[in-house]
Amino acid sequence: MSAAYGRDCLTCAEARSDLGLAQRPEIPLKIDVTAQLNFSRIALANGRKDGQAKINPQSGAIELQEGLIDLGGYSVAGTAIIRGEPGRQIRVDMPASIRLRSAAGGNIELTALRTNLGAAPRLDAGGTLTFSFGGALTVKGDLSGKFRGRIPITVQYE
Repeated sequence: MSAAYGRDCLTCAEARSDLGLAQRPEIPLKIDVTAQLNFSRIALANGRKDGQAKINPQSGAIELQEGLIDLGGYSVAGTAIIRGEPGRQIRVDMPASIRLRSAAGGNIELTALRTNLGAAPRLDAGGTLTFSFGGALTVKGDLSGKFRGRIPITVQYE
């Protein structure tokens, strides 16, 4: 009988159980950035028009390619913590690139965003997963200032 007659559809309930679609509430995923991605203080070397800096999410180390010089400071890979249903597999998506802007109106691009997560990340028994992320900062032209932007990180259950 169908639910229209006041009873649950037993065939439907059995199908949901067979597919692992039991009627249980799902804990919503929550993500908090605990450390912001920070390239510290870098500058173009005299006579150079462009350069690139990369932060490795595995080690947190910064690599300055030819054209950039380190002005000191502390570079940091970004870190985030995800909370949700214990033991569940998740997917983390990062954008291909984002624009960073300075108060003076300058723009630079952050590309090759990636994490230190493996192919099938999973929340631990406590329902958490901490990961790091990094990327490549491309500097072009005569720009100065503090550049800021938001990195939209999407997390969902698999």
